[in-house]
Amino acid sequence: MNSLLKYLLILLGLISVIINIVLICFNSNRLPKCMSQPQEYLQVNHSDKSLVFADLTAEEYKSVRDYMWAQPDLKISKSLTAEPSENFIFLIDLSLPKKADVLRYLDANGQKPARIASVVVFFGKSGHLKEYVVGPLPGPLQHRDVTQEKYKTPTLPFAARTVTIGEYVQLFTLLHRVFKKLEKPLHESFGYIARERELLPFEGMPRGIRRGQRTTWISFFRDFSGMYIHPVGFEMLINHESANTSQWTIDRLLYNGQYFEGIDAFIKAYDANKLKKIVYKEIKNYASLKPREKPSGLGPQQYYLKGKRFSVKNNQVIYLDWSFAFGLSSLTGMRAFDIRFKGERIAYELSVQEAMSVYGSVTPGMMLTKFLDSSIGIGRFAHELVRGIDCPYAATYVDTYRYIDTNITQRYRNSICVFEHDIGRPLRRHFSDFFHNGFGGMANSALVFRTITAIGNYDYVWDFIFYQSGSVEARVHATGYISSSFKVDGNLKYGHQVAENVLGNIHTHFINFKVDLDILGVKNIFQTKDMVYEEVPLPWMPSEKAKIPQLVEQQIRTEREAAMLHSAKTPRYLHIASNQTNRWGHQRSYRLQVVSFAGDHLPESESVERSMSWARYKVAITKHKDEEQTSSSLYNQNYMWSPFVDFSKYIEDNEVIDNEDLVAWVTAGFLHIPHAEDIPNTVTVGNGGGVILRPHNYFNEDPSINSPDGVYFGPDSESDCEYNKMACLEKDQCSSTLEPFTYHGFEGVMKFE
Repeated sequence: MNSLLKYLLILLGLISVIINIVLICFNSNRLPKCMSQPQEYLQVNHSDKSLVFADLTAEEYKSVRDYMWAQPDLKISKSLTAEPSENFIFLIDLSLPKKADVLRYLDANGQKPARIASVVVFFGKSGHLKEYVVGPLPGPLQHRDVTQEKYKTPTLPFAARTVTIGEYVQLFTLLHRVFKKLEKPLHESFGYIARERELLPFEGMPRGIRRGQRTTWISFFRDFSGMYIHPVGFEMLINHESANTSQWTIDRLLYNGQYFEGIDAFIKAYDANKLKKIVYKEIKNYASLKPREKPSGLGPQQYYLKGKRFSVKNNQVIYLDWSFAFGLSSLTGMRAFDIRFKGERIAYELSVQEAMSVYGSVTPGMMLTKFLDSSIGIGRFAHELVRGIDCPYAATYVDTYRYIDTNITQRYRNSICVFEHDIGRPLRRHFSDFFHNGFGGMANSALVFRTITAIGNYDYVWDFIFYQSGSVEARVHATGYISSSFKVDGNLKYGHQVAENVLGNIHTHFINFKVDLDILGVKNIFQTKDMVYEEVPLPWMPSEKAKIPQLVEQQIRTEREAAMLHSAKTPRYLHIASNQTNRWGHQRSYRLQVVSFAGDHLPESESVERSMSWARYKVAITKHKDEEQTSSSLYNQNYMWSPFVDFSKYIEDNEVIDNEDLVAWVTAGFLHIPHAEDIPNTVTVGNGGGVILRPHNYFNEDPSINSPDGVYFGPDSESDCEYNKMACLEKDQCSSTLEPFTYHGFEGVMKFE
């Protein structure tokens, strides 16, 4: 019996092997062949001159930090959690060289500009802030105080500083002491158990209602992932103006819509039942991003049939006809420099400047909140990107280094990605139905340069997109969690209820971009174009008239004229133009096309408006100045009432912008009225904005007509591969997994014979 079973098992094994061999042979022609075939080698010539724009290296950050630590007169603490009363290096970043020096180096083989670092020091011992430049790198190093030069004052006020990790440690220590006194009401109302089930804080900004104050309303949330949409109805006003943390106080409390002068007043009212108590109950975490059902599929994936058509080396990207240098500022985020198409510089700089939100609420944690993200650091929060989610799996990923609110250089792996992407709709196409039947078109493959910053509750997806038509797009999409407040009487005027006792607060998003276009040099003009309807007689029938659209062109000659307010009607075509003309006699230019669904800007009568005055303007054109490097400032968030960078002053001097080096400051954004579908996360669809830089008479024809991606075929040549690589795709690398190319569109054309 055992022998029979043994032979039976052997027989079944042989049958299984034979079946598998047959299946492998049957399906072998469907297996991808690309793994065994070499990819085409991309040959490009990178230039080390791009390094003039490169972020500081890990070694350079350390060198500057060690040098500043070694200065005996500065007395700088080396502690990560330095207290407000200590001196602390908050920021080390690249100090960009002057534009004229860089252009001489890039274009005329001039001397390479010195490599200089910018350093921000918070002097807690003496109660002020200063900025220094340190260089030249790699050394020997020297430092120079540039506070007076940059801000027209020898020191900056201590209250203007960003809250550091060290200050947060002291704030949380204070909160834990307060929570011990409030343990009973916190447990009964919110389920608080020290070190087991905490209340998580979220702070409002600015910190006060007038210059010099440092009082912060902190709202508390359940101890859940996605805590931002779990408000509990408890808020606290902390006064932390003094550098001496022992002098910090709790000035106000808000509980279920009712205010109290301090901790003792709240406890007394709670114990005497003289308030409407919140009764704690367990709930599920509706903010969790864990899929409600186990994922069962995998979406389409991108791969490169013949290898990548772009190259990244150091801080330079080369893609087909495009090249540019890049960086990631800790404060302002993503930026590109020396952007060239077919060897000609289109833009000297394209960069993110600021991200701002203004909130509405009836409760104090959100009521006065106006976030200026560069004051916290936009680029600071560019973490590692997730393959296949944040960027295509096969993208090229780049590490970045930062030194902000730390005592060591921090490396952020894979925090930038670069990839070529089929947009999914043609860049151009035409099917000729009437005469000369044929099809000509081109897939819209573009290069995407991306980073994503997770700043508190919001995640911003930043893209610079380079198209084969010579256009560049800078855009942002918002996702992440909305900010919310506890539902109390009267606050439905400020948003929608999105969960039990949860209000999603109405808010604006404004994003500012700097666009330093250099069209065939630095001597440019600003033009506008639009249309009007003009009534004209018909030439063949003068007694009859018709209204027809007519082109209206204008050259703008001063900065004030070129400041296009959001509240005013703006010409639809805005151009930075050269005095050189194309073959047809038109000035060669690039158009600024703003894509925006922005809400209303804060009224100028508000005391804090000047800290965000760039948001008044859809587009503002100014004469380039090295000292007007940014539209906002590290200090504007916490010193809103007397900002150290007031963008409107760039325009007040009303300089002539005729044949000058021009900079466009572009503001885009969207109004966000939160709704149920923002739970658990806001989606990127429809939530964003940006600006497209489009050639307008810059070329003699569309440059994409020379692209290697073009396709053309006519009747009876559909399968000809010479001008239609799609016809050969089925035979190409990995092609055995694809369906053969077929086309039958000519069967339905109109015939006139």
